[in-house]
Amino acid sequence: MAQSSIEWTEMTWNPTTGCNKISAGCKYCYAEVMTRRLMAMGIDKYKDGFEVRTHEDSLQTPFSWKKPKVVFVNSMSDLFHPEVPIEFIQKVFFVMNETPQHTYQVLTKRAERLFEIHDQLNWTSNIWMGVSVEDDRVTGRIDFLRETNAQTKFLSCEPLIGPLHNINLNGIDWVIVGGESGRKARPIFESWVWDIKQQCDEQGSAFFFKQWGGVNKKKTGRELGGRTYDEMPMMQAV
Repeated sequence: MAQSSIEWTEMTWNPTTGCNKISAGCKYCYAEVMTRRLMAMGIDKYKDGFEVRTHEDSLQTPFSWKKPKVVFVNSMSDLFHPEVPIEFIQKVFFVMNETPQHTYQVLTKRAERLFEIHDQLNWTSNIWMGVSVEDDRVTGRIDFLRETNAQTKFLSCEPLIGPLHNINLNGIDWVIVGGESGRKARPIFESWVWDIKQQCDEQGSAFFFKQWGGVNKKKTGRELGGRTYDEMPMMQAV
């Protein structure tokens, strides 16, 4: 686990590592770049590079946290990757079920597999489930998410690389929006962000604007219309 600079979480926990690209949002994958760095540093967990790997020894980590945490699960992977056995996914869920003091944020691009196995998982209220929606070509992921048993559902529209008009946010509690960062970052337009915010306001979803991104994300910041938007879904009581 590691403290996180991601604005909408506190720390990351990676019981699996590795992934592969499946849609346009993956083009400049942060996790892939970071994996190469960690591999070059000789970090054993990343010795196989970006190949999908499960890490049994990481499953005990949340039990050691003394205070309640907000945790992004698998920032370096996708828990619902087809190479992750369902038995291991169930083990990850067992850990989350048994540590209700922590809030876990799980994010996937593989919404179809999520839907296929969601009824074989125990969705306690401290597990927030999200899907990545980077442009209108992948909005079908929202429908799969909506049909799951997750009690809190969210969208990560990051990197937002196209407009998202007329999103059906029925049953969606939270929407995160952010521009791509890095040397080759694709542009984000303010009109896209305002449009999504308006849809959240109209349909009752919490809205969180993470960043404008670009080559220097610290310089571009995260203000929209002169203010920051840090709305979160209601934290579940334990």
